[in-house]
Amino acid sequence: MDIVNTLILTATVLGLLFILFRRDSACRGKMPPGPIPLPLIGNLLQLNGSMYGPVMTVHLGGLRVVVLVGYETVQEALMQHAGAFAGRPKLPLFNAVSNGLGKCFYSNVVQVEVRKFSLTTLRDFGMGKCSIEEYIKEEAQHLVENLRKTKGSPCDPTVFLTPAVSNVICSIMFGKRFEYNDADFAHLLDIVNQFTYLFSRTFVQMYNIFPKLISFVPGPLKTILDLRAEFMQFLAKVVEEHRETLCADSPRDYIDMFLIKMKQVNDLKFDKSMPYASESLLDLFLAATETTSTTLQFALLILIKYPHIQEKVQKEIDEVIGHQRSPTMVDRRKMPYTCAVMHEIQRLGDLVPMCVPHATTEDTHFRGYVIPEGTMVMPLLHSVLHDKRHFKSPYSFDPGHFLDDNGCFKINPAFLPFSTGKRVCLGEGLAQMEFFLFLSTLLQNLSVMATVDPANLSLLPCASSFIKVPQHYKILVSPR
Repeated sequence: MDIVNTLILTATVLGLLFILFRRDSACRGKMPPGPIPLPLIGNLLQLNGSMYGPVMTVHLGGLRVVVLVGYETVQEALMQHAGAFAGRPKLPLFNAVSNGLGKCFYSNVVQVEVRKFSLTTLRDFGMGKCSIEEYIKEEAQHLVENLRKTKGSPCDPTVFLTPAVSNVICSIMFGKRFEYNDADFAHLLDIVNQFTYLFSRTFVQMYNIFPKLISFVPGPLKTILDLRAEFMQFLAKVVEEHRETLCADSPRDYIDMFLIKMKQVNDLKFDKSMPYASESLLDLFLAATETTSTTLQFALLILIKYPHIQEKVQKEIDEVIGHQRSPTMVDRRKMPYTCAVMHEIQRLGDLVPMCVPHATTEDTHFRGYVIPEGTMVMPLLHSVLHDKRHFKSPYSFDPGHFLDDNGCFKINPAFLPFSTGKRVCLGEGLAQMEFFLFLSTLLQNLSVMATVDPANLSLLPCASSFIKVPQHYKILVSPR
């Protein structure tokens, strides 16, 4: 009897799987092609986009995802069909980390209004504009002085780069900078570093695919949530301090502006907006600190691995700027080789290889396919930044990708590390300014060297499922 029951149960399960598969196949009759998904795990063991073309459908567990591959495909989708691909999916991991309130995933009226307010306020405080340039230049000098204190001893560049970059966004958010050896600041940055590293682990990203299963497994996910809670406690304390010392006629920073706005506006849009603002501050702090800091880490890794690149950049700095004044953004226009090196660092660094996921906002006709509303879409920025039709040696470091035959800087349309379209990174202007001013000021005053044979330095990341994190390395610093 047990054997009969088992056979009946097996036949029933197989029949249901067959019906579900047929139903899914019918639903995706006009969807892009892709490998046939296996039960439960989908295409996790079969991902190979080369055989399905630049637009394909894959299943990650129960998630159906349309993947866009290559520059032309991504550009067409995010620019020519910008509105249709401008949505954000409701992913379990992002919802768990930000309670669905962060700046990356706006959907309701309160979130949209907070986003508009945030953009306006950040611009008023100079984010991405010349008004912040002097502060970045000053912070760059602090970075140089702190590196000088190492006196040629091996050091971890992250210890210096992260607080330098973070101080820029701290000046906008909190109205102050911190000393690099400030214990509370160091602990805050350690939270950021741990959070980013763990968030980029494949195991943590699997929560998006198997949330119920992963939630029962102790480890990185719980640590991420604990780190988030600790950061929010710090933020709540800062907000309360601002509330107690607030002067409505003289706002000091972003937090003051938001508190003033809350007092001025009594409609529903801001009645319950503080949770959204707190999550937006968390997103902003993480993004503005970690992305540029990680880019600079990769930059120094490139410069110690290829000393001749460093020498050519320093030669251009000496010719254009000299040593009597600090670099300015105006200088960048006269420094084609330095600009080419910076762009190539960002291209090869490939910081967010899969981009933050998009979603269709309506049933979308794209390249002969019909993609249903709410479908998760993944524009592979990695495939854009390594597109062999636009970069002759896509997996090698070559500043020539951004130089013409006369040595002048040239724009490469496939340079999209900040994505494009309606969801382009809002901090692109600030990030580019920081990258140039920090790197040029550092190389104007210092030289950096490897502590090991440069040939043994690996450019492969130690984590890369969301943000690419360079492998740990140390440098030797000497004055010029």
